[in-house]
Amino acid sequence: METDKSIIIGSDHAAYELKEKIKVFLIEKGYAVVDAGTTGNASVSYVDYGKKVAGAVSQGQYVKGILLCGTGLGMSMVANRFPGVRAALCSDIFSARMSRVHNDANILVLGGRIIGDILAFELVQTWLDTGFEGGRHLDRIQSIDD
Repeated sequence: METDKSIIIGSDHAAYELKEKIKVFLIEKGYAVVDAGTTGNASVSYVDYGKKVAGAVSQGQYVKGILLCGTGLGMSMVANRFPGVRAALCSDIFSARMSRVHNDANILVLGGRIIGDILAFELVQTWLDTGFEGGRHLDRIQSIDD
């Protein structure tokens, strides 16, 4: 399993440019970033990249991941099909924080056509800096996997 300073990231073509900016942001913050693709603006299926990132998190290869597509909806749907994955689509700071505090989200999903760069950086930073509260929330998460 990778450390908390390693993160896997992936996007489709619609969020490629934002993914590239987030990669730089993460590297500057000291994260080891693994890019699962895509590698450009040419049209691709979000499903392929969602599977790569969610699969790696589900299998314990990475503790956390970030997925991006145009709205974030497709990536959320793909990622949450994997055992042990709790992917949270966030477009505001409160949701990003609560996805960690109450839901122990292990994949952050962002909509590249919905949010701008600065908000994306703030969402990523909040999500990474926020811990899981545990307690009654742990019971709820465990019941999801049951």
